Amino acid sequence: MATSTMIHVRVDEEVKAQATETLAAMGLSMSDAVRVFLTRVVAEQRLPFALEVPNAATRAAMSEADAIAGTRRGRFASAEQLFDHLEPKNGS
Repeated sequence: MATSTMIHVRVDEEVKAQATETLAAMGLSMSDAVRVFLTRVVAEQRLPFALEVPNAATRAAMSEADAIAGTRRGRFASAEQLFDHLEPKNGS
């Protein structure tokens, strides 16, 4: 049997918590998932998924969304504020 070694990875705390919960639902630990990922990398000699750069249309949409968020037109403090914005009450 081959000897094993440790890998230390820094990751955002929220990402780790969400990934741990998701993996547990699949019956996997974080270590299991990393082993599966690395085994696939070795077997396929590439990442086992595509990494793509957003195209011009996607970048434009992302910029538009950032602009909307910057003007706060698309943000509401509560669901009630959102509904009031979508369907103003009489006299508003």
